[in-house]
Amino acid sequence: MSVMGVASFTKSSNPDSDVAFAKDAVALFQTGSVFLAGKVTDNVGVFGQWTYNNYDNQNQNTGRWQGKWASDNFDLRYADRIIGPTQDFIYGFSLNNNPSVTDPWNTAPAWIQYVPTKFGVTAPDASPIISQLGTQVAGLTAYAFWNQTLYAELAAYQTSNGVWSFLSQGTNAQSQTYLKGSNPYIRLALSHDWGPHSAMIGVLAMNAQIYPDSTNPTGPTTRYRDRGIDAQYQYLLDPHTVTAQFSYIRETITNGDVTGIASNASNTLNQLRLKASYVYRAKYGASLGYFSTTGSADPTLYPDVAANPGTRGWVPEIFWMPVQYLRIGVQYYAYTQFHGAATNYDGAGRNARDNNTLFLYLWGAY
Repeated sequence: MSVMGVASFTKSSNPDSDVAFAKDAVALFQTGSVFLAGKVTDNVGVFGQWTYNNYDNQNQNTGRWQGKWASDNFDLRYADRIIGPTQDFIYGFSLNNNPSVTDPWNTAPAWIQYVPTKFGVTAPDASPIISQLGTQVAGLTAYAFWNQTLYAELAAYQTSNGVWSFLSQGTNAQSQTYLKGSNPYIRLALSHDWGPHSAMIGVLAMNAQIYPDSTNPTGPTTRYRDRGIDAQYQYLLDPHTVTAQFSYIRETITNGDVTGIASNASNTLNQLRLKASYVYRAKYGASLGYFSTTGSADPTLYPDVAANPGTRGWVPEIFWMPVQYLRIGVQYYAYTQFHGAATNYDGAGRNARDNNTLFLYLWGAY
């Protein structure tokens, strides 16, 4: 059993008066999690996470923010291993609630953002559907890892309601994503270790059919097709740790007979993430990240982002771990494009750099 929590301070370059979450330049307790994980039997193990969001929603009457506990990542799995003179074969099955949460690498959508991130500053929320389904779905996965070289995973996901509702506890039923039937997910990766080095290159794909109205999951659906490629390199030899990550996902959205969701019959969304980090003596570290989201302009699909999901920027970071269960860091979000433009993206003179954000955090885990 373990716990973690994040306290933070956010300061924007030029706060937007329309930001719903007006907590700029305020130190606050952001979020916390409780984890229960480990061996159940020789072949069965579990990883369960429950998270408290201190600013989950606003009271409509008082305007005050309210906190809430909810289910987070969950993975119950069976695993076994067959070892011979020329063979090492790991295989298993998993019940989980987040596509790619079973992945061994940090370039998977479920894990690539699993570090403290800025909190309370508006940013376009356009992202591939595979990145949005966590705690919304229930999936059964079969996977295999052959000779620590070839990894393959096949899964099917459906809405986590009914008997699977424990995987989405705390999710508002009216805002939960409702999928039609079983939706496939596939993952393939090649991995190679030599000395202190480790490298991986992989691909993933997911198809999802989603009802436009979660309160009435009937009729036609919007079809999402996510296709991704990713890679990771690590050098692990004390006192140095070097990590480089690459992830690119292209999504095609087809509305078919669904009306009122988008102006275009089909749209595309492209998400690129790059990150390099260095840690010295497991105590001092620095990283540099780059993010880019591009896609079709659609005033109905993206009404809150001036019809254009285009956003680009850099995230430098430095951090210090005085003890192994505490990390103190500072990030700076430097936007080069926002809502599809570098300057005057809202028609009222606001520029992308006005959203630049300084983010300080205290991250504890025990």
